[in-house]
Amino acid sequence: MQKKVQTVSVETVKTVPFAQSVSMPGRATSFLTSPVTPQVTGVIQKRLFSEGSVVHEGQVLYQIDPAPYQATYDADKADLEKAQAALLSAQPIAERDRSLAAIDAISKEALEEAEATLKQDEATIDADKAALESARINLNYTRVTAPVTGTISASAYTPGALVTADQTTALATIYAYDPMYLDVTESSTDALALRKKFASGAFKTDANGNAQVKITLEDGTTYAHDGALQFAGVGVDQTTGTITLRVIVPNPEKLLLPGEYLHAVIDQGIDVNAILVPQQAVAHDQRGDATALVVDAQNKIEQRTLTLGGTAHNNEWIVTGGLASGERIVVAGSQFVSVGETVKAVEASGQEAVADNAASDASPSAN
Repeated sequence: MQKKVQTVSVETVKTVPFAQSVSMPGRATSFLTSPVTPQVTGVIQKRLFSEGSVVHEGQVLYQIDPAPYQATYDADKADLEKAQAALLSAQPIAERDRSLAAIDAISKEALEEAEATLKQDEATIDADKAALESARINLNYTRVTAPVTGTISASAYTPGALVTADQTTALATIYAYDPMYLDVTESSTDALALRKKFASGAFKTDANGNAQVKITLEDGTTYAHDGALQFAGVGVDQTTGTITLRVIVPNPEKLLLPGEYLHAVIDQGIDVNAILVPQQAVAHDQRGDATALVVDAQNKIEQRTLTLGGTAHNNEWIVTGGLASGERIVVAGSQFVSVGETVKAVEASGQEAVADNAASDASPSAN
C-alpha cells in the first residue's frame, strides 16, 4: 500500500522592517551614598533635620555638646596670648643685648641666652597657634553637617546619645537620587557583542559618546527620561563570567528609587530586511544549534541550521542566517515527517488539514 503523503503547515518567509533593540534588566542604585559620621566624641544635643527630607551640602544636621571643646579652645587661645606677651618682652631684651655685645658691654654667653629665649618664645607661639587651630576645628566638628546634597534617611541616634569620633555606625545616611545609576549584568559574551555594536555605530550615542538607553519601569511603561550606557571601567567577574554595566539615568522627579527593578533598552535602529519566524518552527539539536525544516521547490523536507539574532515580539525568532525570503518553513506537522520526504505543504491557515492528516494517520484504517 502506497504511503500517504503527509501534510505540513508552512509559512512563506518574508522580509519585514523590524526595530531591533537589546533589553538588559538591572537594579537602580543611588548616584551617591554618603554616611554621616561624627568627627568628635560627645553627647548629641539636637537633631536639626526632618527624616526623609532633602538636605543640602553644609547644612547642620546634629549639634554635639560644644562645651568641652569650647573650653579647650578658650584655654589654647589664652596660651597663645600668653606666649605672644612673652615674645613682646623677649624681643627688646634680645635687641638690647645685641647692642651691648657689639661694644663688649656683656658677655657672649649672655647674648646667646637672650637670643635663645627669643627663639623659644617664637616657637611657643607657633605651637600654640597650631593647638588653637586644632581646637577650632574640633569645636566646628560639634556641628555635624551634610557632606552632600540628597535625601536623608532616618536618624540612628537621638538627642542625649553619646557618639564617638571612631565609631563605625553612621548617624544617618544621605542618598543622592538625581541622577540614578542602573547597574545591569550581562555575560561577557553578550557584553562583547554590545561593545562591538557600540564601536560600529549601531547604537545611537549622546554628545559624550555614550549609548542612549530607554528605561522600562516595573509596570512595563517607558520612563520619561533616557539614560546613557557607560562601557568604561568594566571588568569580568571571574566567578560568574559576567560584566556589570552602568547606566546613568536622570531622575529629576525622584520617581526612581534605590533597589527598583528596571530594564535598560538600547535601540539598534531598524532592519528593513528582517526575517521573523514563529518560535515553534525552530528546534535545537544535540549541539544546541537552532534548526528548522523547510519545504523545497520539489516539496521535499530539508533541514536547515539557523543563526538566531534574538527574540522579537509575538513569540518570534529573529533569523540572521539560514533562511531566505520566499522559502517555506514548516510551522506545524514536523513531528510526522523526516528529511527528504515528499510532503503536501499548505499555508499556516490550513492548520485543520494538518490536524486531520495526523488524526487519520493515527486511526486503524490508515494502516
